[in-house]
Amino acid sequence: MTIVVQKFGGTSVESYEKMQQVCKIVKDYKEKGIDLVVVVSAMGRKGAPYATDTLINLCKEANDNPSKRELDLIMSCGEIISGTILANMLKGYGIDAVFLTGSQAGIYTDGKFSDSRIVDIKPERIYKELSEGKVVIVAGFQGSTESGEITTLGRGGSDTSAVAIGKALECENVEIYTDVDGIMTADPRVEPEAKVLNYINYEEVFQMADKGAKVIHPRAVEIAKSGSITLNIKNTLNPSYPGTKISGMCPKFEVNKEENTLKTMTAVAHKNGIAQVKVKSREDIFTEIMNEIEENEISLDMINFFIEEKAFVIDNEKVNALTKILTNHNLDYKIKEDCAKVTLIGSKMTGIPGVMAKIVRALSKEKINLLQTSDSNMTISCLVEEKDMKKAVHAIHEEFKLN
Repeated sequence: MTIVVQKFGGTSVESYEKMQQVCKIVKDYKEKGIDLVVVVSAMGRKGAPYATDTLINLCKEANDNPSKRELDLIMSCGEIISGTILANMLKGYGIDAVFLTGSQAGIYTDGKFSDSRIVDIKPERIYKELSEGKVVIVAGFQGSTESGEITTLGRGGSDTSAVAIGKALECENVEIYTDVDGIMTADPRVEPEAKVLNYINYEEVFQMADKGAKVIHPRAVEIAKSGSITLNIKNTLNPSYPGTKISGMCPKFEVNKEENTLKTMTAVAHKNGIAQVKVKSREDIFTEIMNEIEENEISLDMINFFIEEKAFVIDNEKVNALTKILTNHNLDYKIKEDCAKVTLIGSKMTGIPGVMAKIVRALSKEKINLLQTSDSNMTISCLVEEKDMKKAVHAIHEEFKLN
């Protein structure tokens, strides 16, 4: 039995017209004798009638501070709606299909509402339906605890559902369908010269997702890597295009003929809506404050800690909570909101001299203020003002000839 797991995102199931295209893709695979498990997201994006954000707002209009348990229940409805519609549409095409909620599909979670982790998948029901010749449609983004509580997996959770199911079924490939031809060297809405990558490895795409690129959820990448699953990112409206393959195999690096150098940089990612924080504090005092920061679920990034000053960034939405903590401790601090992080990613960056120098030159040429930097063995992140984000992405993309 050859099983392929396909995941269709919100834009792929946002209308009957888009779902018809999904049905054509499914029909094509079924005619080749392939057994399919189709994981679906909720219909559309923010503003659409059955999108996740719309469902959340229904609760928040009734209560500004709704319980996470009830929020998970209403959020889980989005995928149930799209899944049941798609199942019935496939039957109209003469394809036998069955829809399963996350719980019915055997997806068990750790019980943390709104951000659960999958702890186990018992795929017996999926195997049973497949053995009867059915296309199995599964609600992404959700599962249940052993005691039956419905929980959701956080933003991008449908990717995680699909890859986790693929691993449980011992699939070699999982296909992720979206509204672009594949993973690109930058967000095409920001960088018009961005191009589709034919190949990217697990580590690079994980860094892209972690640094703000809306390509695939980092947890899904981790699961794919642990199961040696090749991910294929494809376009629902252009399914014949090969898209982008994600795996652990080493690609053949491209040589830049003009400069006779190895092209080792892969992409530029960006993230808006962050704030730079600088705090004057001794190490012993700040250690105590870190406990409060953790308790308030404030995530720190781009961390530069010195003896007398600590510098880091947080999401804008956490500024009020952090301000309260710092004020209560009578600390001297400065917060600069409306910043953006722009990150250059390349798995072979380590040991290559002059990368930071090229970034600084590129930003300086565009008169962009560099507020802060951080780096790892395969990333260099630059903090800039949000108004300069597009220029910064373009400058770095152009400097490293990613187009």
